[in-house]
Amino acid sequence: MRNVFTFILISIIVNTSCAKKNNMEPVIKLKTTQGNIVIKLYPETPQHRDNFVKLVEAGFYEGVLFHRVIADFMIQAGDPDSRNAKQSASLGSGDVKYTIPAEIVYPKYYHKKGALAAARQGDQMNPERASSGAQFYFVQGRTFTDQQLDAIENNNKQKMEAKLFKELLANKQEEAKKYRLEGNQVKLIELRDSLQIVIQEQLRLNPAYKFIEQQRNDYKTLGGTPHLDGEYTVFGEVIEGIEIVSNISKVKTGKMDRPLEDIRILKAKRIQ
Repeated sequence: MRNVFTFILISIIVNTSCAKKNNMEPVIKLKTTQGNIVIKLYPETPQHRDNFVKLVEAGFYEGVLFHRVIADFMIQAGDPDSRNAKQSASLGSGDVKYTIPAEIVYPKYYHKKGALAAARQGDQMNPERASSGAQFYFVQGRTFTDQQLDAIENNNKQKMEAKLFKELLANKQEEAKKYRLEGNQVKLIELRDSLQIVIQEQLRLNPAYKFIEQQRNDYKTLGGTPHLDGEYTVFGEVIEGIEIVSNISKVKTGKMDRPLEDIRILKAKRIQ
């Protein structure tokens, strides 16, 4: 009898643990006209995770199209206006009436092939990088060589240097203005050089422009879109059906990158 009680207790503990894990990492199955795509959502992006689950359980994604498809890049869906759209309709502007604050967990989550990320408006309109409440994309991407990744790293470093310089200079505006009014080029150069020293030290301590080892390896073997890293919220990944993503990414498209033949999400269901 004691063994029976022990077995029951262990079963309860295991089932409870699994339930907690599933609440942290829900698994969603998208049935599409091209086949099934199964995705898991990340616990470190809880607002995106919970919003996606909410929309799935409400049936929001049923009937929407993959309205934007770009070969070797990504496939995008989630525009509610796409459900009954005519073939000539321009899509991509439809959404829910809210955005989600950015949850960019980089470099842990990046734009490898199969990554699930939230679409958003550009930085000029959306400097906080808030995500669309409904539109998302799967990364298809392509593979890269070490030399290409090195070039991307160098470009990222230059962007970080420029951003840091602008931020540091903002705190030195009065000093810089004084030297400019005096026509003191020597002091202006010294100020610039002092800021560059601070910038290089910050980059040494936090080389966020560099790819981590797994990231570099994934981009060389699986592929992806590394130039999007750190810019958009990646909140899940494909765990089954990556070939469906690949197949969709290769279809013929027309105006605004819309597939010439509709590719639709028939049903979205949480399975774990």
